[in-house]
Amino acid sequence: MSGFTLRDAVEADLPEINRLVRALAEYENLLHEAVGTEEDFRRALFGSNPTVFCILAEIGGRAVGQAIWFPIFSTFTGRHGLYVEDVFVEPVHRGKGIGEALFRHCAGICVERGWKRMEWQVLDWNEPAIQFYRRIGARSMDEWRVQRVTGEALTALAAGKG
Repeated sequence: MSGFTLRDAVEADLPEINRLVRALAEYENLLHEAVGTEEDFRRALFGSNPTVFCILAEIGGRAVGQAIWFPIFSTFTGRHGLYVEDVFVEPVHRGKGIGEALFRHCAGICVERGWKRMEWQVLDWNEPAIQFYRRIGARSMDEWRVQRVTGEALTALAAGKG
């Protein structure tokens, strides 16, 4: 890990966390969906019962990348796992091993805690990321389809309508 450091985020990092989330959304052409605020991240990451965690990659004391993750559970293994919600490294800092270090750090959390798996999603057009994931040993779960309920459909489902 020459030239950069990894560390757990602290509350003072909220502006940088938000900036990097928005940079990822812009890269993925999904900026219109990036509506989370610093206050949202404060509650999730640093509230009384944190449910999400963030690791920052820094160069010269400046955040240039991050991994945001949370625990998951598999009924099949009877063990927890780690879901990587986002990994992002600023384009100018790619190719320095930062992304791999972030994934290795997350894998280390799994191994240390006796968890059985680490999962994440990738957009089908993001070929550089897909190639990187294959290189670090990830395999595609093509037989599984992500399902999502949001907005009015979520409200209707909760109300028993739909």
